[in-house]
Amino acid sequence: MTSITASASLSPYGWDDDWADLFAPHDAEGLLPGRVLRVDRGQCDVVTPEGVLRADTAFVTPNDPLRVVCTGDWVAVEPRGNPRYVRTYLPRRTAFVRSTSSKRSEGQILAANVDHAIIAVSLAVELDLARVERFLALAWESGAQPVVVLTKADLVPDAATLAHLVQDVETAAPGVPVLSVSALDGDGLDVLPALLGGTSVLLGQSGTGKSTLANALLGEDVMDVQAARDVDGKGRHTTTTRNLLLLPTGGVLIDTPGLRGVGLWDAGTGVGQVFSEIEELAGRCRFHDCAHEAEPGCAVLAAVDSGELPVRRLESYRKLLRENQRIVAKTDARLRAEIRRDWKRKNAEGRAAMEAKRGRTR
Repeated sequence: MTSITASASLSPYGWDDDWADLFAPHDAEGLLPGRVLRVDRGQCDVVTPEGVLRADTAFVTPNDPLRVVCTGDWVAVEPRGNPRYVRTYLPRRTAFVRSTSSKRSEGQILAANVDHAIIAVSLAVELDLARVERFLALAWESGAQPVVVLTKADLVPDAATLAHLVQDVETAAPGVPVLSVSALDGDGLDVLPALLGGTSVLLGQSGTGKSTLANALLGEDVMDVQAARDVDGKGRHTTTTRNLLLLPTGGVLIDTPGLRGVGLWDAGTGVGQVFSEIEELAGRCRFHDCAHEAEPGCAVLAAVDSGELPVRRLESYRKLLRENQRIVAKTDARLRAEIRRDWKRKNAEGRAAMEAKRGRTR
């Protein structure tokens, strides 16, 4: 049977008994199992027991952009034909999704069946901790384990400054490994493979050194690299598609184009994971629906007052929650109604407070 052959040829790409069980009905139909290496304009490269095939995704291109074939998917491919077609993909274990930059309420799937999300952050420019938290929220929501990699450590002037930068990121990324690396001289790169396994996706903005980091992990110059601008440390997109590549240390790596925008997409659980200390504090508030703004007995505000919780963290938490609520509300009528009711309530409270203030000053 095809599944027996697949266990040998596809196991380096993550094939296992669970995938074989899910594929069994398609095996009975004579279809080939395979993993998507790359998708480009309705065509995809798929590694199968017969080698890498080019296949058309026309049969799996629904109106829902979250259900299109993407890099990392396990698919069922026709064994013959010109062109060959992907007939379906297997249920995803995890999926990394962001909102699109369009005004339509759509999500964009970046990678599927990912175990680790490597978030590359350049030390060549000033750290943007809020952006790191945004990436982390999407990573946690996807079901993957995030790892933050601070690249270009060789550009930091001294060890004390580097340690301080790492500590700042660790504060913004509770429960997440944070590494500083230099692809130029190899510092820190020996530690990273030990933290990875299965399928890893490499994420970050343009100019963070993602392609250089990918080449270092792959042990060869597979990805094109361009120099960053001296003015702001940013580079042009050197990766234009998402590519799945075998790692020499085991497992696979999905390299992605630099992301200019990182919008949340129904990532409430992920936001809570990133700000786990605030969620824990919120459980001690006097009121279960405390908004952590001016309510009496608010444990979150008390932590800010005592210096236990940085104001920046609370502001970032509020911003991501509001953004996520707006995204979810676009497709959830009940939530939209709740937001309107909450807005009207706060408006009424504000008017009442103003009237009371005017009464006292007369």
